[in-house]
Amino acid sequence: MVGMRGAYGYNDNGNEGGVVVGGGEAEAEIAAMAVLHKVAAPPAQSTASKLKARVKETFFPDDPFRGFKGKPLTTKWVMAVQYLFPILDWVPSYSFSLFKSDLDHFGNILVMYRYTPTGISYAKLASLPPIIGLYSSFVPPMVYAVLGSSRDLAVGPVSIASLIMGSMLRQAVSPAAEPLLFLQLAFTSTFFAGLVQASLGILRLGFIIDFLSKATLVGFMAGAAIIVSLQQLKALLGIVHFTTEMGLVPVMASVIHHTKEWSWQTILMAVCFLVLLLTARHVSMKWPKLFWVSACAPLACVIVSTLLVFLFKAQKHGISIIGQLKCGLNRPSWDKLLFDPQYLGLTVKTGLVTGIISLTEGVAVGRTFASLKDYQVDGNKEMMAIGLMNIVGSCTSCYVTTGAFSRSAVNHNAGCKTAMSNVIMALTVMVTLLFLMPLFVYTPNVVLGAIIIAAVIGLIDLPAVYNIWKMDKMDFLVCLCAFAGVIFISVQQGLAIAVGISIFRVLLQITRPKMMIQGNIKGTDIYRNLHQYKDAQRVPGFLILTVEAPINFANTNYLNERIKRWIEEESSAGTKQSELHFVILDLSAVPAIDTSGISFLIDLKKSTEKHGLELILVNPTGEVMEKIQRANDAHGHFKSDSLYLTTGEAVASLSTFSKMTAP
Repeated sequence: MVGMRGAYGYNDNGNEGGVVVGGGEAEAEIAAMAVLHKVAAPPAQSTASKLKARVKETFFPDDPFRGFKGKPLTTKWVMAVQYLFPILDWVPSYSFSLFKSDLDHFGNILVMYRYTPTGISYAKLASLPPIIGLYSSFVPPMVYAVLGSSRDLAVGPVSIASLIMGSMLRQAVSPAAEPLLFLQLAFTSTFFAGLVQASLGILRLGFIIDFLSKATLVGFMAGAAIIVSLQQLKALLGIVHFTTEMGLVPVMASVIHHTKEWSWQTILMAVCFLVLLLTARHVSMKWPKLFWVSACAPLACVIVSTLLVFLFKAQKHGISIIGQLKCGLNRPSWDKLLFDPQYLGLTVKTGLVTGIISLTEGVAVGRTFASLKDYQVDGNKEMMAIGLMNIVGSCTSCYVTTGAFSRSAVNHNAGCKTAMSNVIMALTVMVTLLFLMPLFVYTPNVVLGAIIIAAVIGLIDLPAVYNIWKMDKMDFLVCLCAFAGVIFISVQQGLAIAVGISIFRVLLQITRPKMMIQGNIKGTDIYRNLHQYKDAQRVPGFLILTVEAPINFANTNYLNERIKRWIEEESSAGTKQSELHFVILDLSAVPAIDTSGISFLIDLKKSTEKHGLELILVNPTGEVMEKIQRANDAHGHFKSDSLYLTTGEAVASLSTFSKMTAP
């Protein structure tokens, strides 16, 4: 039976069906076989052409230079400069009405001054001097306004990056014992973070951040939010001697062991202002038009608490305050970058982790608001902008910054239209740095802790966790591992565990691809999964299988064992009427195959022929068909009589041939 028939109902000698038959029924069957469609090989391409196409799709999927085609050379140069500096694209058309949108909205003014308390708070979260938080809210927004492509992204320090940087650097250096060294390490880590971010953008390697899945980020953010909140117990309870560790157990142990240091005045102030901040947040969430309530709440709390401390001399009654902050703009810090081999590994690792996390957050926020306003954000360009922003920041007394969702949301709701809003906010911080720093001398640390808790509590996304649980239990496990790792081990190790599980899941899908048996839906030529479609029925004499993954060296052994087991089961369960004759392998969902995969198909064909069976391949895709054709050119394993375009045509042709050759 093997090799006697062609894919069009002709044998190798040109005789129809391979036998001479008579009668109208046979003629009708032969006529039906004559309409079979041929499996076409893809057009021939040179290796260079295929490599060029693969590189383009890997590194330039968005084809950023498509607008350059057909333009004069002068125009191309102008477009290139605008591509590198997006500010040149929108500044020429910037109008007074746009400026009013970026400045005049009440919410815009609020978000500008909101930078002051949040900047100070996040710097303390990173165990850095409070003034560094304000410095980081001045230079980076100016740089991003020149290089960034998002109209809505508001940049500055963020809680997660601050937490990670502080926790990783504290493992080697105490900020209290060696403040200058700690500051040097923070600036150096920021430099490496920017270098990593800019390199990913320049080399078009943005797909690397895709390894941080949604489930990983949801679990990580929730765990980090709890860790951040727990760290604020030092300020909220007035504890002086607090643990430097980040895990849930050591933090709670420190809280319990230092109950004698608790200050009822501090606790009372903490509860009052925390309730006020959370209430403002709830109001803004329930009534979006009142977004300004949440935006102005941090500044209002800072002003009120500072006045209370000043009027009642609360610093003499156990209320810890910020203290004196120097006026003046960012001081140069390139001389503080420390590349000592003793700390180089630590700063590189800290920069890598904080860079990837902050980059993921910034790009995601930019894309979110771009989709709301129906414009495009170039992810790789954003990486370059954020990276260069942090490199410049590391030389101007700033630590890691990125785009923050809460600030960008206020920007968006306030009606900001361009990146000029970042410039205006930076100028507002500049005014604060130059003239208003003495006003923060009496600001209590407890209010800064309450501001941090109110800010990060939104990172706990319970609806997203529930949706992940309903959609995919494996993703929920990844989410849970990220959360538990951050809570009970450490921030960076929890993230590493979650990423490791996600990668393991991907590898598992590659090495154990999905395979299924297909059956025919009665009355049609449609073939579907027997398990999914109850109307699908097995076709006697046929074992129809489909593979839903690339076939490569990682999964050929599994595929070989699984198919042979199915053949054995079918052969042992079959009767004389349903005796197995054909094994059909549907390759429609196989996008790629390597040399190990081709060897697997050849070995499978030889194995089935030894058992009196015939292997049929259905609808191989372009790359798969190209490699099958090369195998045929070398050894002729897969001739036209074993290749069909659809499962329906294969079954119809093979069934007809079986009837015609039956004794």
